[in-house]
Amino acid sequence: MTSPHLPRISGIDTHAHIFRQDLPMVPNRRYSPNYDALIEQYLAHLDRHGLSHGVLIQPSFLGTDNHYMLQALRRYPQRLRGVAVVDASISDQQLDDLAEAGVVGIRLNLIGKRLADYAGPEWTSLFKRLAQRGWQVEIQRGFADLALIVPSILACGVDVVIDHFGLPADGIDLNNDSHRIFLHLLAEPKLWLKLSAAYRSQSDLAKAKVLLAQMREAAGGVERFLWGSDWPNTQFEQQTGYAEQYALFEALLPDAGERTQVLCHNPVKLFGFDRCR
Repeated sequence: MTSPHLPRISGIDTHAHIFRQDLPMVPNRRYSPNYDALIEQYLAHLDRHGLSHGVLIQPSFLGTDNHYMLQALRRYPQRLRGVAVVDASISDQQLDDLAEAGVVGIRLNLIGKRLADYAGPEWTSLFKRLAQRGWQVEIQRGFADLALIVPSILACGVDVVIDHFGLPADGIDLNNDSHRIFLHLLAEPKLWLKLSAAYRSQSDLAKAKVLLAQMREAAGGVERFLWGSDWPNTQFEQQTGYAEQYALFEALLPDAGERTQVLCHNPVKLFGFDRCR
């Protein structure tokens, strides 16, 4: 339900991670942090940039043990929402527990992984349960493979969020069938895109502007685009930071009305920041 007592929304960072280096980490991980990224540090970044709210994304190296993120969500229920990592077999009670803490979606970080059968019964059952809850499925995967994954998940009626411009490492090739199919999917009303971490696809401001123009045309506007800092910019900590990523966003969308659309109106609707927990 909505409430007149909810804090004013001045901007929402929809993609950040918190962790401690002493937390148990999954085997065969691609990355192990040698520093702590604490919720107090993250909230300080939000405050410095005049942003009122944030979304915490479970880091892949912590696997399905979401407890550290959940602790932060419970400490700051008005400011934060979360996206968890779960097994396809998760129970309804476990989903209820995540929802109570402020989780509104799950993440499929598929970088370097063999693709599961996301059109199979176990996963589609989960996606349909998430759709009934109004949750989302967030996907990180290289651009060429998105057309293989997204349609069957969208068919379950759940909102789908694509991380990091879709990671188009060499740009968008309109002569590539999979690229064209994904661009076509951007017109779907339940498909969202994060304008985040352009550096993960080796995109500077000029390249990111080209990507944004192509995706804006395909989506019919910016009404389902989101922004995320990707703080603390794991594996790229020495190359960028919060201030640089926010400045890139401002340069990408110089129109103040469009920035407000992406920073406020879009994520309020998707992440439920207009409702009490």
